[in-house]
Amino acid sequence: MSTAPSPIHTENSEASRMRVLVVDDSAMQRRILSLSLQRWGYDVLEAENGLAALAVCHSDPPDIVLSDWMMPEMNGIEFCKKFRALPRESYGYFILLTSNTDKDAVANGLDCGADDFLPKPVNTLELKARIAAGARILAMERELVEKNRLLESSLQKIQALYSEIDRDLLEARKLQQSLVRDRTKNFGTAQVSLLLEPSGHVGGDLVGFIPEVDGKVCVFAIDVSGHGISSALMTARLAGFLSGTSADQNIALHRTKKGVSFVQPHEIAARLNHLAFSEIQSDHYFTMLIAVLELATGVISICQAGHPSPYLLKASGESIPLGDGGFPIGLFPEAEFTSVTSKLAPNDRLLIASDGVTECPNEDSILLEENGLEQLMASVSKAANDNFLPGMVSALKAYRGSGSFPDDISAVLLDYHGPPRAMNS
Repeated sequence: MSTAPSPIHTENSEASRMRVLVVDDSAMQRRILSLSLQRWGYDVLEAENGLAALAVCHSDPPDIVLSDWMMPEMNGIEFCKKFRALPRESYGYFILLTSNTDKDAVANGLDCGADDFLPKPVNTLELKARIAAGARILAMERELVEKNRLLESSLQKIQALYSEIDRDLLEARKLQQSLVRDRTKNFGTAQVSLLLEPSGHVGGDLVGFIPEVDGKVCVFAIDVSGHGISSALMTARLAGFLSGTSADQNIALHRTKKGVSFVQPHEIAARLNHLAFSEIQSDHYFTMLIAVLELATGVISICQAGHPSPYLLKASGESIPLGDGGFPIGLFPEAEFTSVTSKLAPNDRLLIASDGVTECPNEDSILLEENGLEQLMASVSKAANDNFLPGMVSALKAYRGSGSFPDDISAVLLDYHGPPRAMNS
């Protein structure tokens, strides 16, 4: 074995950093081939037979092999088989030199792993073209390997990022669920139950109540447009506007001569609409249903701002939709909102459900809609206060069939027991 000197200049850009091993038992033939390859810009190694060539492949793996077919000790075919069996980080291009033009022999050489053939005696121009073609293939292979390496590295970084985001979203889910601190609250003459089940880690629905102020309680349900983190942040911001029993902190309250009281539901919606354009300034809008119940009389005022209509569930089993639609909040600066008034009799219930309930599809993509919701409410109408919303979710899951809910599911159940006299009679 011998190593040819490095070339002085490069004629072929494909030759850059390419190492060619010339294997031939004829020293003269090796020398002729090596000089041509050097002139074209390749680094050249030489070996006198297959055994010597294998030793070179172990110590200094070539990119391209140019091997004679007929050699003593180990011929070109046997060497090609051994070469293909060697562990390599990259592909090696193998060209057989032969004076045998028999088609069966050529097919046998290809089956053994050869990539190309050159007839002997070797034509210099053809040799240059075949070597250059092999070099181009190897260059493309190297480029693909590098791109795959970069892609794998990028995928690992993305996976790490997703894992970090996933952990953050799990914490965000806990924080969002903490916005609904009390899922049930008994006010004596009335009880409030809340349901909040995001379709993903976090969602854009929010339900809640404001504790008793001046003999009244307030319940609300919000559905922010879109899904995901930005919608969840919006719900957190809105929760801040509706928290506490101070008129300085809670926009649902105002000061009176006697202290603090609730403003009318439509005024609460108007205040939020003003804040949406003056302070929040988000691309998100939201629907809302807000209701203020007078505990002593059962009189309830409701503002429906684009949210699905609430249902008055009579003690007799009848279900009556309330409200008149209205504009979503944060959609039009000039939007106007109205309140409607009704009265709850003892043991009446008010159910406020998000559109994630009515627009829940089954396995045939048929939505539940209002008729389906009424049937669902009827199926759990006899359930106790604490079991009504869980029963409704179970029935909705049965309707959905397989798979998770495609949208957030939220609801408020306001159960009116009646004024103190009705409770004691």
